[in-house]
Amino acid sequence: MTRDVVLCECFARDGLQHEPDFIATDVKTELVDAFAALGFERVEATSYSNPKVVPQFADASEMLAALPRRDGVWYKATCANERAVQRALADLEQGQGANEISLLVSASESHSERNLKRSRADQWDNIAGMAALASGQFRMIGTISVAFGCPFEGAVSADSVLRDAERYAALGVNIVTLGDTTGMATPQSVRQLYGALQREFPQLTLVAHFHDTRATGLVNYVAALDAGVRWFDCAVGGVGGHPAKVKYGGGHTGNVATEDLVNLFESMGVRTGLDLDALAVVSQRCRAVLGRDLHSRVADSGFNPLIRAGA
Repeated sequence: MTRDVVLCECFARDGLQHEPDFIATDVKTELVDAFAALGFERVEATSYSNPKVVPQFADASEMLAALPRRDGVWYKATCANERAVQRALADLEQGQGANEISLLVSASESHSERNLKRSRADQWDNIAGMAALASGQFRMIGTISVAFGCPFEGAVSADSVLRDAERYAALGVNIVTLGDTTGMATPQSVRQLYGALQREFPQLTLVAHFHDTRATGLVNYVAALDAGVRWFDCAVGGVGGHPAKVKYGGGHTGNVATEDLVNLFESMGVRTGLDLDALAVVSQRCRAVLGRDLHSRVADSGFNPLIRAGA
């Protein structure tokens, strides 16, 4: 499909990690395949998390084994440590694994200790081991959480984020995501940080991952687009955030709703390559799965009719 941007649908991983009730494995499989079918080039499929911490993904291997694969789609699994990468490799050897994994570092010490139970220095040692195990086996995504501000420490040094991106690049991780984990980014900080990254590391593919905690997600995505970013994360219904057993940030912690971001981009003439009719159907299915109203305005109002008129 013709597209100007690459969107990653995060409902099944970043979205569901926030849910206290376990979603059946066959339902997760159905949804991930539906996301791929409607045109997403990248789909977060699961996480090799410790099931005691994030029980939602205790079925990671089972779900991946049942998941149909579509050509041209990258199915991502999140990995927090070497044990997680070893699990991903074991599934890959069985012909049922993910083809993309994400490695996680926090931009602040406090968030690293709270979210990963490690210091930043220990986590970088951990990431080096993970990257060595995964090299040549998966496409690797390096994620920097709380890149625009930390709920515990406040401001995060832009230079620290730049050095984290540099460390990822040195490990052969050439796709780097900046996570606005609790919605502290502003259009100005987005343009400045992505601009600095592109000037210093033009070889990196940069990804924007914003949360809509303070209703700034869409404007920050436009700022990232203006800054030259072309890869974006989103989640149907605006679900997600931190794991249910890791409390911080307060309020609404969810991702930017896929429906709303797609509607905005398409209204701007930015082609997402997605089937809008199919997306509307899948959106309602996600609402039914969770059994409640979600956070997408477009899911309620429908896509802008002028998108069709301008097609």
